[in-house]
Parts: sequence; C-alpha cells; structure tokens
Amino acid sequence: MKQERITRFIKPEDADRKWYVIDAKDQILGRLAAKVARVIRGKDKPVFTPNMDAGDFVVVINADKVRMTGKRETQKEYFSYSGYLGGTRFRSFAELMEKKPELVIEYAVKGMLPKTKLGKKLNRKLKVYAGETHPHAAQKPEVLSF
Repeated sequence: MKQERITRFIKPEDADRKWYVIDAKDQILGRLAAKVARVIRGKDKPVFTPNMDAGDFVVVINADKVRMTGKRETQKEYFSYSGYLGGTRFRSFAELMEKKPELVIEYAVKGMLPKTKLGKKLNRKLKVYAGETHPHAAQKPEVLSF
C-alpha cells in the first residue's frame, strides 16, 4: 500500500501567532538574526508551509548592545544606492551602531528572509528597539532566549 505525502495548508486566520521578546545584549549579530528569521518564518511550527505566513512576531530589545566577532566590527560596510549618479553610500558598522543601531539587526534579518512578496510581509513582523523598553506590552510578549 502506497502512502501519499500531502502538504497540509492552514488558513491565515488559523495560524496561532504569538509575540516574543528577544534581548540582543552581548549576542552575536549573525547568529541572533538567523534565529529571529526562523521564528518570524514559522519554521519551528508543525504547520510550516514554505509559501504561507505562519510565523510569529518578534520584538528585539537592546539592539545597541549587539556585537560581531573578529575584525568585522571595523571592516563591515553597508551599501546603499539612491539611483542617482554618484549616489552610492557606504556606511561602516560602527557608524550605523552609533546613529541607528536598529538598522543593523533589521538588515541582517531581512537578508535571511525570502526575497519575495512573502518576505516583505514577514519583514513587517520584526520590531527592533535600541533600549530596554518597547511599546508592545499590550500584546503580552513572551521572553524567548537562545
């Protein structure tokens, strides 16, 4: 008797979405981003389907205390292009951490999500804050530690 493999699809309203708080203090950026992307994508859930959004919301606090290993803190550069001639802009990791430390984590997680419409939708589930406080207490987020 041949066993059929079936992909079970859930309805978007049936996805049990939770809110999690992750403390980024003294965490390594890439490893933190990989774990956050996994939670946002919903890969740890039994109802995971690659083409659907079944993931959870993640609030990252203490983004200004994240770190990198080795020489990356001095060598890492972030590239942006405005579309105009001469509109290329390179910003170092140290410069970004000084001005907007939230962007460092947002860029790292965005790079680990799909580059599709689904990826853009999933990217909105990430909330990053530089300090200890966040405005999402009403959602009753659970603390998630790795």
